[in-house]
Amino acid sequence: MTSHAAHNTSHNSSKADGPNRSCGCSDGCCSDIATPSHASEHTHHEVREKVREGYAEIARSGCCGGPSGTTGGGCCGATAFTPEQLAEAIGYASSELTAVPDGANMGLSCGNPTAIASLRQGEIVLDLGAGGGFDCFVAGPKVGATGRAIGVDMTPDMLGKARRNIASYREQTGLDNVEFRLGEIEALPVADASVDVVISNCVLNLSPDKPRVWREIARVLKHGGRVAVSDLALLRPLPASVLADVEALIGCVAGAVLVDETLAMARAVGLVDIVLTPKSHYIDAMTNWDDPLYRKIVSSLPAGTKPSDFVTSLDVVARKP
Repeated sequence: MTSHAAHNTSHNSSKADGPNRSCGCSDGCCSDIATPSHASEHTHHEVREKVREGYAEIARSGCCGGPSGTTGGGCCGATAFTPEQLAEAIGYASSELTAVPDGANMGLSCGNPTAIASLRQGEIVLDLGAGGGFDCFVAGPKVGATGRAIGVDMTPDMLGKARRNIASYREQTGLDNVEFRLGEIEALPVADASVDVVISNCVLNLSPDKPRVWREIARVLKHGGRVAVSDLALLRPLPASVLADVEALIGCVAGAVLVDETLAMARAVGLVDIVLTPKSHYIDAMTNWDDPLYRKIVSSLPAGTKPSDFVTSLDVVARKP
């Protein structure tokens, strides 16, 4: 396990518009799914709609599935494990899961941002891409009755599922400190400087405009506020055939950017004390579990390579000065 620490937060005007999304191969290898930072808003809209449709289907079915109806894949976890087993395998304590309503955990995680956030009583935490509310319901007891967990999701089906889960959460915990808002993570329905902690679990990679997401994160954080994100990132560019796969996008793989690009975006918005921790063992585990999406990716990789040579689970922590 390695980490990158960034302490120099001087702004660079070229970085502020986002890093160059180069595939590192011949012209035309990058499909629209890869979505370069300079892509048109029309292209961005198409990508968002594909993601929205995929996650709406997950919300309606109650489990992971791509547009083709297959199960498993990427953030959707391994079909050989239940969502609860997957959550415990990536760091959630069984005691944390007791307050989570049935159905809120759909196996969409690739890390445990509530753990790396070191949440404290009384804090306001914002979850980007809250889905069925899993991480908000984990965060709620950590911030307590004087704190608040706010989830934002762009998929009405997911939002409805999360809101229906609130009653069960209240009954189990006695807390009324969780809410969910409809919105895109590129334009958060949250006031400036109003949040202590921003968390996200395998969602930022789905955005077609990641620099804008990082600007929104910096906007809503209070001074001294923290970022704690678990995401998928690239150690090296993926083959074009993977980038062009909609199922890989829904599985949080095709939309991932290089680790160094994530660092550059966090720096560009003025965040400090940035630490990136790659965890390739997550990808190895997914491959070993014979996940359908990773099987498909393996078939597209150069001979002698494996998914964890390209993709890693990445913990990102940072602070707004």
